[in-house]
Amino acid sequence: MSLEAKVMEGMKDAMKTKNEALLRALRAIKAEIIKAKTEPGANGAVTEEGELKLLQRMAKQRKDSLEVFTTQGRADLAQKEQEELDIIEQFLPKQLGADELKVILEKIITEVGAAGPQDMGKVMGVATKQLAGQADGKVVSALVKELLAK
Repeated sequence: MSLEAKVMEGMKDAMKTKNEALLRALRAIKAEIIKAKTEPGANGAVTEEGELKLLQRMAKQRKDSLEVFTTQGRADLAQKEQEELDIIEQFLPKQLGADELKVILEKIITEVGAAGPQDMGKVMGVATKQLAGQADGKVVSALVKELLAK
């Protein structure tokens, strides 16, 4: 089932149960899907990879907003962002833990033959493709720096 079909099904259920937070998040996802479909070159369809990028972008936006609202003491707005983030994350693949991520990155470093911090670009290129949707880019970057500094 495509992301759009899952979202539409979820919207029906959210309307029946009068779940405002779920409905708000699903409507935001649906709006992003429609926007992606109408972009030049999309031909009215979004690939699975495109859906994943779309969801990641939305999750990152919610995390950034959540951080800002929390630092500004806006608990009401922060709660809405957290609710939406939780719902968006349900559609994303399971995120890797730090230990799992470290093992994968060490393997990538040996495959690429990286010797030090100057090879970070090589490692990040492979890691970004391999870990798409499974880990945050900032976390991956920090771990790669740490591993290459050894």
